[in-house]
Amino acid sequence: MSPGADAPAAEVGSGPARGKGRTAPADGEGGFFDPVRGSLAGIILLSLIGAVASIVPFIAIVELARAVLPALSGAPIDAGRVWIVVAVAVGALLVSFVAAFASGMVSHLADAELQLSLRRSIIRHLERLPLGWFDRRASGTVRKLVENDVVALHQLVAHAIQDVITAVAVPLISLVSLFAVQWQLALAALVPLVVTVLLYPLMMRGGEEKYAQYEQASERLANATVEFVQGIAVVKRFGQVGRSHRRYREQQDGYVEFVGTWTRDTAVIFTIIEIVTSPVVVLLWLLAAGLWLVGAGAADPIDVLPGALLGLGLTGPLMKLGNSAQFLRNAVKAQQSLTGFLALPTVPRPTTPTTPASGSVELVDVGFSYDGEHRVLDEIGATCPPGTVTALVGASGSGKSTLAKLVPRFYDVDTGHVAIGAADVREVPTAELYRQVGFVFQDVQLLRASLRDNIRLTRPDASDEEVERAATAAQIHDRILRFERGYDSVVGDDANLSGGEAQRVTIARALLADAPVLVLDEATAFADPDSESAIQAALSTLAVKRTVLVIAHRLHAIVGADQILVLDEGRIVERGTHAELVAAGGRFAAMWADYQSNHARTLPEGAES
Repeated sequence: MSPGADAPAAEVGSGPARGKGRTAPADGEGGFFDPVRGSLAGIILLSLIGAVASIVPFIAIVELARAVLPALSGAPIDAGRVWIVVAVAVGALLVSFVAAFASGMVSHLADAELQLSLRRSIIRHLERLPLGWFDRRASGTVRKLVENDVVALHQLVAHAIQDVITAVAVPLISLVSLFAVQWQLALAALVPLVVTVLLYPLMMRGGEEKYAQYEQASERLANATVEFVQGIAVVKRFGQVGRSHRRYREQQDGYVEFVGTWTRDTAVIFTIIEIVTSPVVVLLWLLAAGLWLVGAGAADPIDVLPGALLGLGLTGPLMKLGNSAQFLRNAVKAQQSLTGFLALPTVPRPTTPTTPASGSVELVDVGFSYDGEHRVLDEIGATCPPGTVTALVGASGSGKSTLAKLVPRFYDVDTGHVAIGAADVREVPTAELYRQVGFVFQDVQLLRASLRDNIRLTRPDASDEEVERAATAAQIHDRILRFERGYDSVVGDDANLSGGEAQRVTIARALLADAPVLVLDEATAFADPDSESAIQAALSTLAVKRTVLVIAHRLHAIVGADQILVLDEGRIVERGTHAELVAAGGRFAAMWADYQSNHARTLPEGAES
């Protein structure tokens, strides 16, 4: 048919989940539909009963006509037979109603049960995935899994089974009844069905490619719409509304042109199918065929009635199924997406759980790649004694962030090992690992919850006094008190924070966790000067007596680091203190000279670097 209104759900690609964790079965725990397998059997049985029962009243009408019409010529009426036929017709009608109602109820209950089961499986699987999987995906990916993909299965469970059984059973039973009464009329009733079956593939030729192009056009239009809406305030401020409209208009025009072309290409055949299968045309065709058979002496007038009644029911169910094709495509895509997600490898559990003995961090001959082929890190070795600050510097893409994220086990190494307090992080239970390692990254993540709950996310049992002490140390306490409800203000509702303020909330969270090891990745990358000063003060408090691994492009922030590791193409090429590296005149010295030069140009005249 012509393209539907909703594009099928996109599949979820497998991320760089490392290690040899347990892989969930492709269809979930023990089977994708195991939680509702009994309900599905009930839906099939009830749908079949309903389909059979829905045909009986039409057959009963024919039999009633056979019993009553002889009375027109003066023959006696068999009242007993008439009442039996009426009783069967009414009973079958009631059975069809009850079966349809029961099937619909069971299917929707099964749908609700399956959605609940899938959401629980998704949440359990999310809990076991490596943090790196989330690091490389937007929150929309998780929302799509939990919300869109699960809901898309509604059509598959709640409607498709009943539609398919009806589309197959009703025409089949009708044809069997017709062939038993008048085979010539049965053949005539097949003509609209055969025409539809022959024309439909012609209309849908190249359909897979067209649907793929439709999905791409829909995605491009959606992205352009979001981009335009999100940036409208900025472009209006700078008088660039026309320019920002251009991409949106181009994608909109492209979408309309594609859908219009596809619709025009299929319009003729689609119209023919609609005409051939319309009830009026089918009825006229069957009556014409019946009258011709009566005129030729091949059938009695009464034999035209079953053809007219039952023949009308051949194409309707199939056309209903055809109109639901897009919803079924969405459901199938969603099932594939969920199956792929549940098959993602999880974080391997420790074979011999251990607890770190201290806050030291050690990297021994570490090698890592995201795809198993192209090394991002190679032969990395370093030791970070307890209570020291180690800075990672290097050009973009040198592997700094990846190296930092191996410590809190966002990913598992391919070679070598990462240890905290002499304990391999792969052998430290997850809960214990995050008691030992705190991290503050440039990508701030706050929940739509109160500021109090956001801060004590790492320690739910923390008292209000402890939360406020952490917020004070993070330089965010006074800002929180300026909200009408203070610490009870909900992020996104009555607590709207700037990027720097949100960052300080995450620092308060890290302070409250009080982990002996801290990883900082560009914590001030997007802060304005005022926020940067407050964040740096908060970070200074946070770093006290902790083993700190920090990444910063702003080299003045790491002048006092105990050691600096300079990375290039995934390898450590220099190491030492700031003074040692500057004196060595190597790569870091060049970076420092460039940084000072650029920093000096941004200062007001007369200011000192």
